[in-house]
Amino acid sequence: MTSEIPTLASLDYMPYLEGGEIANEWQHKIGVYAIFDAENVLQLVDYSRDIYLSLRQHLVRCPEQCHWLKGFMISRPSRTILEDIRQAWITENGTLPPGNGSDSERWHDPIDAKVTMTAAEQEKFTKQEERDQIKLLKNVARRLEADILQQLAQRGVTMEIRFNPKLKEQGLLDLK
Repeated sequence: MTSEIPTLASLDYMPYLEGGEIANEWQHKIGVYAIFDAENVLQLVDYSRDIYLSLRQHLVRCPEQCHWLKGFMISRPSRTILEDIRQAWITENGTLPPGNGSDSERWHDPIDAKVTMTAAEQEKFTKQEERDQIKLLKNVARRLEADILQQLAQRGVTMEIRFNPKLKEQGLLDLK
């Protein structure tokens, strides 16, 4: 990589999904990426050692904000270079994107299905033994998983999305 950092404005917008999938060109690639919503408003600037996997996670966690991408790949991992580019792009944007600020947890952490529990489920959960609590959490996670998969299908996603089954026991959803 040259020592010159590309400006965010100098990079072309690319569709987040092509034919219902994230482009394979991102697989196993190290770099910095910017995610934009349908109106081309910057939502997140981040970096990854495998951009493709990160983009999949973001799509599942924030599907309505993932419409456009800009990215810059580097050949060898260098946290310093990646952080410098990320900071330069955020500065160039003029405001902190929600995914780098107030919505950071939503973009980066596993989805907490427990917050979708009904009042009846919450009451039942507090009165149950641990084994039954795990069953309830799995069912709540499965219900939320079905909602997410339906939302992704409405967005035209055709790639396989599989959640980690072990995390469902904790009421969490994250890709496997």
